[in-house]
Amino acid sequence: MGKTPVRMKAVVYALSPFQQKVMSGLWKDLPGKIHQKVSENWLSATLLLSPVVGTYTYVQYYLEKEKLAHRY
Repeated sequence: MGKTPVRMKAVVYALSPFQQKVMSGLWKDLPGKIHQKVSENWLSATLLLSPVVGTYTYVQYYLEKEKLAHRY
């Protein structure tokens, strides 16, 4: 069986100049959405950030102690 060429139509998508509010739903009630995400995931965020903040604090303390030890 031979292949027969099929004519394809090009589809062009465009926004109407009168309907430019495509992303408005993303910014609607943003503080409420942020509050909901934080209140749902506060335990996970705490368990993730505590070791990171603790390690950073320890490194800063250690570097300061090293500077003071080598000062003379």
